Amino acid sequence: MNKQNPVVSPAEIYTPGMHILCDARSTEHALLLTYPKLRAFWEECVQRLGLQAIGGVWHNFPGGGFTGVICLTESHMSIHTWPEHGHFTFDVFLSNYRQVNDGKAQELYLSTLSFFNAESTQLKQVKR
Repeated sequence: MNKQNPVVSPAEIYTPGMHILCDARSTEHALLLTYPKLRAFWEECVQRLGLQAIGGVWHNFPGGGFTGVICLTESHMSIHTWPEHGHFTFDVFLSNYRQVNDGKAQELYLSTLSFFNAESTQLKQVKR
């Protein structure tokens, strides 16, 4: 690198990504019981936003509730539900390695709340 005219390669530039962590409440009890509808919805969101899924794990709990994660080349999305309390927690983390994805992280957060007809009870957004 020339001190007079520094050249920085793309690999040397890092813009922190957006990690959104949310606790939420929903009266849509049926949506909190099992994962298939949310899984299909998140997969559609990933495709629509031009993200790349590389795997996922989902599990329905006996008696209701589920947990799931979708791994992305950009990072991940995960959820855990407690239908007996009308409560769920989820997070969305998208890195900004090749492009700024903050708007996409926000869209996934808002879309998930809308899917469950939910309101956030606790929200934390971390640039990391």
